[in-house]
Amino acid sequence: MKETNTLIVGSSISGLASAACLHKKNIDYIIIEKQDQVAAPWRNHYERLHLHTNKRYSNLPYKKFPVSVPRYPARKEVIDYLEDYQNNFNIRPVFNTEALAIYRKGDCWITETNCDVFKSNYLIMATGAFALPRRLTCRGIESFSGKILHSALYKTGKDFRLQNVLVVGFGNSSCEIAIDLHEQGAKPSMSVRSAVNVIPRDVLGIPILQLSLLLSSLPPRIADFISEPVIRLSVGNITKLGLQKMPYGPLEEIRKDRNAPVLDIGTIKLIREGHINIYDDIDRIESKTVHFRSGRKQDFDAIVAGIGYDREEKILNVDKNRWPDLEWPVGRQKYFGKDGLYFCGYWISPTGQIREIAHDARKIAQHIANRKLQTKG
Repeated sequence: MKETNTLIVGSSISGLASAACLHKKNIDYIIIEKQDQVAAPWRNHYERLHLHTNKRYSNLPYKKFPVSVPRYPARKEVIDYLEDYQNNFNIRPVFNTEALAIYRKGDCWITETNCDVFKSNYLIMATGAFALPRRLTCRGIESFSGKILHSALYKTGKDFRLQNVLVVGFGNSSCEIAIDLHEQGAKPSMSVRSAVNVIPRDVLGIPILQLSLLLSSLPPRIADFISEPVIRLSVGNITKLGLQKMPYGPLEEIRKDRNAPVLDIGTIKLIREGHINIYDDIDRIESKTVHFRSGRKQDFDAIVAGIGYDREEKILNVDKNRWPDLEWPVGRQKYFGKDGLYFCGYWISPTGQIREIAHDARKIAQHIANRKLQTKG
């Protein structure tokens, strides 16, 4: 059994930020990673991926993006930044080590992995909410004669040139994948089951994130009311494009549903121009033909499922008598630091996910440092 003050599970953005902040506080830690290098999610994402929030508000603690990097860094630029970050703070994860079970024993946390068992006073879960790709299910899916893959496995539209491709879902990744398919010569369509909020990435050259920061002190409903005219003028009426508008605004969506609204980076324009077709929910599939609930049908060569991820709570075994209503991801106010357990990177934030991660990593490190002082006292 290997012992440490703090164990960090995961070495992508949340894990690296947590490790750097612990390092600054001179707190002993071990960081484990099931892959063989840091930032594995960013390395495995599709080639066209860009950071959807501007770099000014997407820095991790103690290190900014280089001046040479554009406002919205590309996937490779984010990976380079994270590698430099790792080296700057001498972060050395234990690679190829996957957490299989985590439980409380006495005053410590026990983490069983495929390699070793770790004992720690504090535990930081930094695997993120996007670890287990959700499986696409519908009637007749086994009869589909084309290729079906989750968006997590999608790499480039070059693989689908001249093919009719159905993207299922209308999240940020799905929308950028649809753009990539069009740019690479494929013929994309999108199946959208639920109502959505779409907001511009920039307003008059100003990142929408900066406007969100100005409104962040207001109740979500009031902030949405103030920003609605700007969104309407920038995005237009999405119902005319076959999309359903949510009955409440993007900030309230984040608070109520813990979902991020769609940051439009060009998808709406392509829909208007007829380059991306919009369909409703899938009813059934018969060979290459997809039947939709509206009665429409269309043949497709491939399906990309941008339908999200399942949660990883199966690895965390907690005493239900002590934590009867534990949720995943855990609410910050209720469980932040309870029994030395912390979650970093699980909250959708109206002011930017990476900005939120940086804030939480600092807060977690300070909280652990304070507890150490209290213990010594």
